[in-house]
Amino acid sequence: MRRRLLLITAASLSLTAAAVAPAAANAATSCRPPTVTAPAGAVVESVRATADAGGTVTVPDQTPLPTPPPIADVPAWCDITVVLAHPGAADHVTVKVSLPSDPARWNGRLQAVGGSAYLAGNLDGAELVTAVKSGYAATATDAGVGDNPLDTTWAIQPGGSLNDGLLTNFASRSVHEMAVVAKDVTRAFYGRAANRAYFNGCSTGGRQGYQEAQSWPDDFDGILAAAPAINWDRFAVATLWPQVVFHEERVAPTACELKAFNAAATAACDTSDGVRDGIIDDPRTCSWDPRALAGTTVRCDGVTRTITRAEAEAVRRIWQGPPSWYGPNRGADVTTFLAVPGQPFFVADLWAKYFVTRDAAFDTTRLTVKDFTRLYAASRRQFHRVIGSDDPDLRAFRDSGGKLLSWHGQYDELVPTEGTVDYRRRVERLFGGGERVDGFYRLFLLPGVAHCGGGPGGQPVDPLGALVDWVERGHAPAALATVSAGGVTRNVARYPMR
Repeated sequence: MRRRLLLITAASLSLTAAAVAPAAANAATSCRPPTVTAPAGAVVESVRATADAGGTVTVPDQTPLPTPPPIADVPAWCDITVVLAHPGAADHVTVKVSLPSDPARWNGRLQAVGGSAYLAGNLDGAELVTAVKSGYAATATDAGVGDNPLDTTWAIQPGGSLNDGLLTNFASRSVHEMAVVAKDVTRAFYGRAANRAYFNGCSTGGRQGYQEAQSWPDDFDGILAAAPAINWDRFAVATLWPQVVFHEERVAPTACELKAFNAAATAACDTSDGVRDGIIDDPRTCSWDPRALAGTTVRCDGVTRTITRAEAEAVRRIWQGPPSWYGPNRGADVTTFLAVPGQPFFVADLWAKYFVTRDAAFDTTRLTVKDFTRLYAASRRQFHRVIGSDDPDLRAFRDSGGKLLSWHGQYDELVPTEGTVDYRRRVERLFGGGERVDGFYRLFLLPGVAHCGGGPGGQPVDPLGALVDWVERGHAPAALATVSAGGVTRNVARYPMR
């Protein structure tokens, strides 16, 4: 699959090993299993230690995720792998903690990394290795649901009922327990506790970060949550909406035709910010109507095609979103995953099959609006309390001194940007205004940036470093630095500033 499936992997990890005084010892610590105290409600099944010499690390292939390039100059490290279980849940949850072997290479911090799609955390991917290279003790968990982001067979028990224990792990419990275990292991390994603990994730990982702030406000000093898949019970059904539209409008537009609508919208709204750069800076200000393209022709693979009224209406409805939620912004490239006729977005398709209906044969390509409305309501009814991850009450997180830095690309093609804006507005209403929220929670909307990165816009530059600076030096970021593929730099102001 194309590189943009990296879209749902954890947010890119900062290589900035910023200065926190490292442990005084210079000799490598011993890589051996420590005594680990089980988190409340769990038992420790096993603890093992594995030493790695470092150097250039090749990450194993994890199809369908893209294989990252080898990671050079990684210091020697020790992997401590802890397996937890919950009595009565019949689960086996793996937590891995990767620690620089030389205490002098440790920056005194712990970094937890999040997951992607239905992967709670990538135990064998680049995220942990990159964090170790940056000087962090790093940790991830599989939540007991395995290592395949597209495998949801764990959700249904042999008798056909929902596996509530594993869903609870995936939704919230395992990230909290990972924090508890990783802090314990880090303290045992270095002989002192980490000075600060951070969480870093995108998409599913972003949702995990928000869930931590809502439910376990003392786990992390700082949370970097990008393109957060919060409002999961809504988002995971709402992203089936293009299939509903294609079915009802009886159209199957090609990727080329769909891109023609984006090109026309960009031409109409590009300069709304006073700059012609091929990007709709703030799609919320773009009201170009796709029905204006009906009757015009486009060249696709050497063939001239005429845009029909039904195709134009389908694009209008997709951008508008379902009656109950938001659609993608104008400019977002929906042609790879979200709006492929007959090929529903896999996260939504699997959610409908294995969680909401618990029917692996359920066909999400032939939904009517009535069918969709029932499915959406069923998801909300069954799962909002479990995995909605949208509680605006962040008072305990604020009172703990935590900082939440979040960014979302305006061209996100999978998780609607406006869903995150909706959440931020709800937090502001609870706290009595944006100024009262900015002290602990800041959101940045990045023009032209796709899901978790990519797209024509400027990509974020070291957002983790900005979070560290905020937590440890009190420098609240007024803007987030970005750089385009062509080297154009820009500081994007925090929401709602422009």
